[in-house]
Amino acid sequence: MEGTLSKGDEIVRLEPRSMEVLLYLASRPGEVVTREELEQEVWRGAIVGYDAITNTVIKLRKALGDSARDPEFIATIPKRGYQLIAEVQKPDTVTGRTPPPSDTATGSVRGFRLPAWLWFAGVIILVLGIAWLAWQESSQEPAVVTGGKEPLSIAVLPFDNLENAPDREALVDGITEDIITDLSRLSAMQVLASNATNIYRQRQTDPRTIGEELGVDYIIDGNLRRLGDTLRINVQLVDTTSGFNTWAESYDRNIAQLFAIRSEVTAGLIKALSLSPSEQEQRYLAHKSTDNLRAWDLFQSGQRASKTQTKESNNEAIAFYEQAIEQDPAYGRAYGSLAFSLALAFRRHWTDNPMHTLDRALELGKRAVELDDSTPQTWWALGYVHLMRQEFEQAKEAVSRAIEIAPSYADGYGLLALINNNLGEAGMALQYAEKGMQLNPYYTWDYLYNRGRALYLLGRNAEAIEALEKARDRNENAMPVRLWLAASYVRAGRQDDAEWEAEQIQMTNPAETLEHTRKSVPISDPVLLEQFLEDLRQAGLPE
Repeated sequence: MEGTLSKGDEIVRLEPRSMEVLLYLASRPGEVVTREELEQEVWRGAIVGYDAITNTVIKLRKALGDSARDPEFIATIPKRGYQLIAEVQKPDTVTGRTPPPSDTATGSVRGFRLPAWLWFAGVIILVLGIAWLAWQESSQEPAVVTGGKEPLSIAVLPFDNLENAPDREALVDGITEDIITDLSRLSAMQVLASNATNIYRQRQTDPRTIGEELGVDYIIDGNLRRLGDTLRINVQLVDTTSGFNTWAESYDRNIAQLFAIRSEVTAGLIKALSLSPSEQEQRYLAHKSTDNLRAWDLFQSGQRASKTQTKESNNEAIAFYEQAIEQDPAYGRAYGSLAFSLALAFRRHWTDNPMHTLDRALELGKRAVELDDSTPQTWWALGYVHLMRQEFEQAKEAVSRAIEIAPSYADGYGLLALINNNLGEAGMALQYAEKGMQLNPYYTWDYLYNRGRALYLLGRNAEAIEALEKARDRNENAMPVRLWLAASYVRAGRQDDAEWEAEQIQMTNPAETLEHTRKSVPISDPVLLEQFLEDLRQAGLPE
């Protein structure tokens, strides 16, 4: 059986996660289902980013031909969750009657027919389990990435956890990210961000297909198993044109040699690709953020907790970073991540003493680069703190330093896009946003947001609206996106759309007024700020 919807002769295939969400909503027709309930029941408590649920609902709406603005099937209930508003009819088999073998028992959701097996939970779990392993799809649309020979383009796939033990995931993800960080330091190589490759986790895909989908020349694949204190890692470099291995190596060492193994993997890849790192790049590669395995493990736990970006998970991440620093007081990356988490708490109003929190974040960010000026993430964290303090030039300088160290650092380009937008330098912001989207083809909503902001400033209103509508579809609760979209509608003469967007902003967050926007949007040019506010005033946002 397949996860499909049918309407007449039309067949629409859904990815397993989307089908599970539809099933869960259909089991509670007319009820408001919260995001927390979907995380618990569909994602089964797994750590997921905020965009994951939003993007799954977007896919469902697309398959159903539905609209977020004028829904017929799935309605978004601001601050609460989602509601299946279509009528649901269960199949005859549910009421005890068995149809003839030649018939297809169906349930219906206003014109779309769902196979009867959807109503038997046990069968669903089996089918979705098989389908998930066979063709797990991404939660976000890929952008077009052109893989060239200069520089070489490469994607590091998530390493397989051969033990299939949840407590090993942080170890596996940490090793994968460390290899990406090392390789991104090489100017002769373009390395895709991990978001671009996460869709291939536990998914068997031909390397040539991955090369075509991601536009890369090579992929790095591997697996890991920990047996007591013994760590076994297998790594291979695959040419995506031929599908053949170019290089492969196995490591069977004590867990204490983890950092040495990572260095050997990077050295082996550089040799296999006939690269010649500069002296500065060799110095960056030789630097190790920590040699304390316990501190590294705590840091990885913090990284995992920080992905969901809720107040609770952010506090959890802060605790892990502080413990990592206790284990290794010279661990620069832990200081940087702690600085970012505190700055995020300031931005999201998760602190009772905002300025004290921001001051401490700046102190930690500066300490991070003092201890580790060879890692792009420490400079990025310092740049983010400066941005929250509206110290734009310092922010730009810090993030530019991160890009110098790691030319393939997608998040660096993304943050530079935001900084330049706030400075009113739209041309540079657009270039940085598009470069980040190239390196991270499964980009999150904020890349589209920054692209849309830049296009708005450049007066390219139709393109701005297109980018911002896509960003809104990926995260319906992101207020900055809706604000700039409303302003763009005004510029384009689409007054009805602008007023509707302003109403949605007020429904979602009544405190979002012109005065609040003036204080919270860090635009350095007062003329640009007033123009933006005037557009929002015309859209109907209250004073």
